Amino acid sequence: MALTLTRYTDVIEIVGDILKVRIGSAGQGAPSIAYDDLALVEGVDGFRSLARVIRIDRDTASLQVFAGTKGVSTASTVQFLGHSMRATYSANILGRVFRGDGELLDTGPDLQDEPKIATGGPSVNPVRRLLASKMIRTDVPMIDVFNSLVESQKIPIFSVAGEPYNRLLARIGIQADADIIVFGGLGLIFDDYYYFRRTFEDAGSFPRTVMFVNLAADPVVERLLVPDMALAVAEKFALEEGKRVLVLLTDMTAYADAMKEVGIAMESVPSNRGYMGDLYSQLARRYEKAADYREGGSVTILTVTTMPGGDVTHPVPDNTGYITEGQFYLHDGVLDPFGSLSRLKQHVIGKVTREDHGQVMNTMIRFYAGARDAQQKQAMAFELSDFDEKLLRFGALFRERFMDIGVSLALEDALDLCWQTMAECFEPEELLMKQQLIDRYFPREVAPAGAASAFA
Repeated sequence: MALTLTRYTDVIEIVGDILKVRIGSAGQGAPSIAYDDLALVEGVDGFRSLARVIRIDRDTASLQVFAGTKGVSTASTVQFLGHSMRATYSANILGRVFRGDGELLDTGPDLQDEPKIATGGPSVNPVRRLLASKMIRTDVPMIDVFNSLVESQKIPIFSVAGEPYNRLLARIGIQADADIIVFGGLGLIFDDYYYFRRTFEDAGSFPRTVMFVNLAADPVVERLLVPDMALAVAEKFALEEGKRVLVLLTDMTAYADAMKEVGIAMESVPSNRGYMGDLYSQLARRYEKAADYREGGSVTILTVTTMPGGDVTHPVPDNTGYITEGQFYLHDGVLDPFGSLSRLKQHVIGKVTREDHGQVMNTMIRFYAGARDAQQKQAMAFELSDFDEKLLRFGALFRERFMDIGVSLALEDALDLCWQTMAECFEPEELLMKQQLIDRYFPREVAPAGAASAFA
């Protein structure tokens, strides 16, 4: 291809990981160079790295150099490849680990001859999508019972540094009833990468998993490529093979920070807290890949979004909340039922799940809210009623049996345990639920609160 034979030697500026090269104008017969095209940067000392076009301004192209610009001089040459970033796609990528630049990170067989697919394309036309109507079981009670995860949903885990969000994400990955797991790690320390890989391997999930990993020590530019590669592969598995694909990405705040760093190097005008003005559209472009395809499988996106300082109004979680269909709020090692929300759960609760699911969910949350109020009354030394005492007992059992992210229960077992917990604390008439559900599911042999000493 003639385009790949053209070398450009007029490097005019290097700022951070950004290299600017003069390419001439179209009127001078210069070959066509497009936004997002790849290029090969070669230094005089043997340095070689891929780069990506991120801006074209008249006769100048700005490129992100994947390996960074340390050691790169203005004597370097640039060779444009004529295509955008591609990811390897075939059945052979399952059980493999790729770097942020698409090259293999593991020591398995080479995949150079496998087919390549373009990344970063547009979302699938809405007419090819179905309304979300199928549940993804995770065996995490706070998700399955109270905020069900639905196929084609895009939803983040909001958390802060130090919380076990990666442990929760890994658990969901190995327990979710999905056909394929596509994992994207953004700026991970090696320990976190090793934890995910070991967890997938130990659970027997690795043969149906493909990982794209950008480590903290890797070039920040590669961090911007991981979500696009992961989502491109996920779309292919869903559309061409009809697979139910779950995409796990951590941490999208690191992704946004990488965009900010590049934007500053490009001297772009910053917006809120230094982030670029297109933060919303860049995040939405990735999240909108979630879909249930009319002719094929589905792509469901579950991410981690850390909130610096626990600030939910920070630009990244704030913009994410407008794009996604709810969030799981993780703090103090538990999933908070009040901070969490799944806006699609009404499509599956009571429709593809057990008939008592909706009533159990609402009643359990009502009692737990009452338990929180009773706890405040107790802290302020107010006199507690008998019903307050029941609520306090219920709240302790609820936190122990459901809120801990280490609890693993199938949905039906979790619903049965909900009935068991309510029966241990309340009389049937105190539940304020449909009588036919009480008649069918309330465990009559369980003693009411105060009669049993096992939980005292």
